[in-house]
Amino acid sequence: MKKHAIIPIFIPHHGCPNDCVFCNQKIITARSKPVSADDVRNIIETYLSTLSGRGLDEIEVAFFGGSFTGIPIDQQTEYLKIADEYKQKGLIDKIHLSTRPDYIDKEILANLKRHHVDVIELGVQSFDEEVLLLSKRGHTIDDVYKACKLIKDEGFTLGIQLMIGLPGDTKEKSVISAQKAADLSPSLARLYPTVILEDTQLAEMYRNGTYNGISEDEAVDTCKDMYRILTDAGIKVMRVGLKSTDLVTNSSDLGGNYHPAFRQLVEGQIAKEDMLKEIEKLPENTNSITFAASPKSFSNMIGHKGINKKYFEEKFPNINISYKMDETIADGHYALTKTVLYSL
Repeated sequence: MKKHAIIPIFIPHHGCPNDCVFCNQKIITARSKPVSADDVRNIIETYLSTLSGRGLDEIEVAFFGGSFTGIPIDQQTEYLKIADEYKQKGLIDKIHLSTRPDYIDKEILANLKRHHVDVIELGVQSFDEEVLLLSKRGHTIDDVYKACKLIKDEGFTLGIQLMIGLPGDTKEKSVISAQKAADLSPSLARLYPTVILEDTQLAEMYRNGTYNGISEDEAVDTCKDMYRILTDAGIKVMRVGLKSTDLVTNSSDLGGNYHPAFRQLVEGQIAKEDMLKEIEKLPENTNSITFAASPKSFSNMIGHKGINKKYFEEKFPNINISYKMDETIADGHYALTKTVLYSL
């Protein structure tokens, strides 16, 4: 049973003056009405009516949209007062928001603290100055370091979001970004391959040939290495890839690399590599082996649509490989539990 639930409240970028090449929020905002205090309350009430009695350990109200602290502070306060009201009543456990590195200062954090905000995620996107410049992020790496330090010094939980495949990006740059993010010791991270949406400068760049995008295979390979860096550092990777709901109405993935099960592609690739290392250690006369994983990790072990299973059948036709679930094995681990050798 799922023990954690999020009540998502999407705040369009009314306060964001930036024009990042990959973002279509300005156009969405122009088409949408501002979120009112009543909207916030109604969203929370609607979700709570479905979440009560489900034995959840934790319920978060999360303000998404990318630049929460960029909206006027009186509007921030109006939203936060409502969320905090539910927190003080014990109906929710945490308040969570996402914003930009250059929209963090002591005054902003003091207001967030007054309203008992718990988690602040920063849309860092890259630790490479050229990538930030070409993507028109409007902030520098120095802004990132300053914001992260302020957030942690004030006792908030820090999250870092990274994007893969932005203009000027390479696999090496993305991997270095993951390493630099890990060095800052955030509690959580998100990895987003760049998706080319309509109504963005990136779509124009793609059409005129100044931006080629990133293929699905490249994105999986890069995210796989970044995922390992972050998880090896003890950082929880909350999300890998966009949710289908992030692909807003009237927008589409022009580059064709969006995959609804992208996280499974990445975790499946990690599983394949780990399992391959185990097989390559075996004697040449191995006849039969069994891999085991937790129920949660079983689908990653066999791969999306059984792709890992097929790979091992073709690569090792003389070995009978079976797969089973084992609740004693930690999530994300793949144990070689049984080996049978040919008679000598």
